[in-house]
Amino acid sequence: MRSTARTVLLCVFVLGVFLAPAARGKFPQKPSTASQREPATGGRVECGAVPSKLLGHSVRFCAVLPPSYDAHPDQRFPVLYWLHGLGQDEQSFIGAGGVALLEDLRGQNGLGEFLVITPDAGHSFYLNSRDGRARYEDFFVRELLPGMERRFRVEGGRATRGISGVSMGGFGALHFGLKYPELFGSVSGHSAALMEKPPEAITSGARLGFLEDVFGWPVDRAFWERNSVFTAARNAPANENWKIYFDCGTEDDFGFDEGARALDRLLTSRGIRHEFHLYPGGHGWGYFARHLPASLEFHWRAFRGAQKNSGP
Repeated sequence: MRSTARTVLLCVFVLGVFLAPAARGKFPQKPSTASQREPATGGRVECGAVPSKLLGHSVRFCAVLPPSYDAHPDQRFPVLYWLHGLGQDEQSFIGAGGVALLEDLRGQNGLGEFLVITPDAGHSFYLNSRDGRARYEDFFVRELLPGMERRFRVEGGRATRGISGVSMGGFGALHFGLKYPELFGSVSGHSAALMEKPPEAITSGARLGFLEDVFGWPVDRAFWERNSVFTAARNAPANENWKIYFDCGTEDDFGFDEGARALDRLLTSRGIRHEFHLYPGGHGWGYFARHLPASLEFHWRAFRGAQKNSGP
């Protein structure tokens, strides 16, 4: 019964209607605007667009700049790329109160200063599409990262560059982090859309709209396998100085807790260091809001360690 129910819910997930931007269970204190908000502590949010030759259009983004960014124009900062879920966009972290959450963590838990950059990804799953027409992964690695790091004062380099995300964005973060360990020193994901194999629900039956734009129709199993987080984990170097965190709710509506358990087993079998947690809860902002502080603090510890090691 649970398997049948999850199959139905998975169809809802891939149709992109399961999670609207800034849904229930918001972080505290939703900001009133995103473009140039100035928090009480002096930081601000800057939103814009980065041109892409690979995609043939510009891609929107928002950047949460820390309090000292404008006050100390010679200072450079670590950067965290935060990837949104299906049905969301570059405003989701801001609109759900992410700025206020960062401020609270800095005030109460000693969270340090780093940029958070949130790019729009539509329903791309952060991958190059099977037909090669939408090369989001190539855009992210070859255009977005260098573009953002020319535009903003970030420290640059693997050790002070992290990646995180929720749901579809958790899939993207783990995919990028494990596939490109030379780019990211810390990786995290909440309720990542992890499935070892494409379920029958999306390989037969009614067509599911945009899904075929990413994975083909019927879903190309070989393409799915090549782009699987599990494939990236099997191919990742086991001796890397990994900093990986992921969690999932034990009652995840789409069964992603099963995928999270499988990834934990695979990483463990390969000797890849990681931190994994299962917590009570389902799939949505209510769960994300409770556990996002853990990943933000995880990345800050990684950034702080890197800065200490590179100091005089």
